[in-house]
Amino acid sequence: MAEDDDEDDEDEESEDDDEDGEGEPSKKASKAKLFIIIGAVLFLVIGGVVAAYFMGFLDPLIEMGAEEGEEPPAGEEPAEKAEEAKEEAPAEVADMSNAVFYEMPEMLVNLNVSSKKPKFLKLLFHIALTNAEDVPLVEARLPHILDNCQSFLRELRVEDLKGSAGMFRLREGVMLRVRASVAPIKVLDVLFKEMLVQ
Repeated sequence: MAEDDDEDDEDEESEDDDEDGEGEPSKKASKAKLFIIIGAVLFLVIGGVVAAYFMGFLDPLIEMGAEEGEEPPAGEEPAEKAEEAKEEAPAEVADMSNAVFYEMPEMLVNLNVSSKKPKFLKLLFHIALTNAEDVPLVEARLPHILDNCQSFLRELRVEDLKGSAGMFRLREGVMLRVRASVAPIKVLDVLFKEMLVQ
């Protein structure tokens, strides 16, 4: 009987050891998984921030933080800042008083849309030239200007034209193509007379 009691005690101890032994690897495995998940999340967050920094997405936030920390120089008035801005402005802006405006023919192009119903853009604009002697040269290159502008306009979507930012991008895109088409003639600006999306 004493031998039976000893055997029962040994069996219980060995069962307890088995349970403890099985529990330790599962705890170790869960801790390892937890560390891997935390490491992956930290890697993604840090990698995303670094990528956003190098791609320039964080520039507005950095500039905003720098502006809040800066103090205006002592004795400098807003009027003095305005005068400095006028002096730093490009000479092209000052020459607009003598500019000659050439009216481009009306353009009607279909926009790039995913739906079956087509959308059209009707555009009428003027280009500002530095002098009247450039007008015949621009007229001679008119087919090239129209081709470049229409190629650009056909790739636009309706979303690209929304708001003041859309108008700014449209103006910059058209001006870039007009300048490329008439170079070395100097084009000061592109002024929209009519823009209609239907």
